[in-house]
Amino acid sequence: MSSLAAPGDAAPASRDSLSIAILAVAAFVIVTTEYLIVGLLPALARDLEISISAAGQLVTLFAFTVMLFGPLLTAMLSHLERKRLFIAILLIFAASNALAAIAPNVWVLAVARFIPALVLPVFWGTASETAGQIVGPQRAGRAVSQVYLGISAALLFGIPLGTLASDAVGWRGTFWILAGLSLVMALALAVFMPTVALPRRLRLAEQARILKDPYFAGNVVLSVVVFTAMFTAYTYLADTLERVAGVAPAHVGWWLMGFGAVGLIGNWLGGRFVDRSPLTATAAFSLLLGVGMAASVPLAGSFVLLGMALSVWGIAYTALFPICQVRVMKSASHAQALAGTLNVSAANAGTGFGAIIGGLVIPRWGLESIGYVATGIAAVAILLATWISRLRPR
Repeated sequence: MSSLAAPGDAAPASRDSLSIAILAVAAFVIVTTEYLIVGLLPALARDLEISISAAGQLVTLFAFTVMLFGPLLTAMLSHLERKRLFIAILLIFAASNALAAIAPNVWVLAVARFIPALVLPVFWGTASETAGQIVGPQRAGRAVSQVYLGISAALLFGIPLGTLASDAVGWRGTFWILAGLSLVMALALAVFMPTVALPRRLRLAEQARILKDPYFAGNVVLSVVVFTAMFTAYTYLADTLERVAGVAPAHVGWWLMGFGAVGLIGNWLGGRFVDRSPLTATAAFSLLLGVGMAASVPLAGSFVLLGMALSVWGIAYTALFPICQVRVMKSASHAQALAGTLNVSAANAGTGFGAIIGGLVIPRWGLESIGYVATGIAAVAILLATWISRLRPR
């Protein structure tokens, strides 16, 4: 499709919806590629004759590459036409997954993981901006949340289904499947996605000026705090379900899947409320997040009440993904693609900090206290959101 879509164009709603849906499915493939390896570690460790700890460093390599290289690469590539950029990214994922499928050793596999990690944050920064550009500013938040639905779907279905596929066709076959899906999505983008207005090329120094804006910088810091609160408790949720709530190990996966399924509601709610007031939405869902995390331990004696607490927690947890992305992008006066990628880096930083804090809390105060500590961090996020609102340019 060769039509040009610029902000505010009265493009047919069906075409807009199809474009957003394609971006969401592409997001599903990309996020599945990122996280699927967690379920493949035991099999590939045995096959490549390395320890599980060494195999686990492939996960660390991917996350740190996203965090360190994402902002710079997005700034360098943000002037490219979006349709061609997305097609190129999907083709890179296809080639990288194919390389992973034939990797003879862990070093080649590491290269196959490093390359897509470079362009994943470029996709997130530009896809979020493009989704808003396709539908116009009034529906931008809802469009971003629909793209982010790909994240939730990947975490809920992509990883479990990929792990099952690994059992059926082997870990190499799973990477071949991902390579094929990446090619299919590249073709779908080429055929159905409109060509959006070409972004104005900004020098790196001009894009980096957003970092000098206290309001923007405050919103990035807020994302770090929010994701730290989220992952201080979520990183150890499976262990909490098993050791504190007494859920049978064989059933923990189903509880986590239910957590993700309920979270799809949060994705929808976040997209609806973030356009009205991003900071207020952040504070409100951080409050819900804290309530759910704090209530999970005292209600662990009853599976029904625990399910209710986890539902509140899951809704808030998933809603905060698109809320933080839209909030940071809207706080930028320009260079929104870079702003979106900086939020992805902030989310990765918060994820790492949360895992570290939770790991320090457990041996000192016990696993039962981790929800309360995470709630305390969520309270800091609420106070920070209130303070940042005073920095908003008039």
